[in-house]
Amino acid sequence: MKYGYHCEECEDAIWPATTRTELAWLKNREHVVREVANHVSGGLDTWMMEALDFLSRHGGHSVVLTRRP
Repeated sequence: MKYGYHCEECEDAIWPATTRTELAWLKNREHVVREVANHVSGGLDTWMMEALDFLSRHGGHSVVLTRRP
C-alpha cells in the first residue's frame, strides 16, 4: 500500500516513498519543517522535499492524505 497527498481541486497527486504517519506529521507541521530546512546544511530527506514542493504548489487548496493499493 502506498500513501500520498491528493489535491482535490487540481486532481494532482504524489506518492513519496514514506509512511502515512510521516506524511501526516509533515502536513500538520509544514511550517516547522520549512524552518528546519532553512537551517540545515545537509538538506532534508528526498521525500520531505518532494512533499513540501507539492504542498507549496497547492497552497490554499484542499490537500488530503490518500492511499492506493
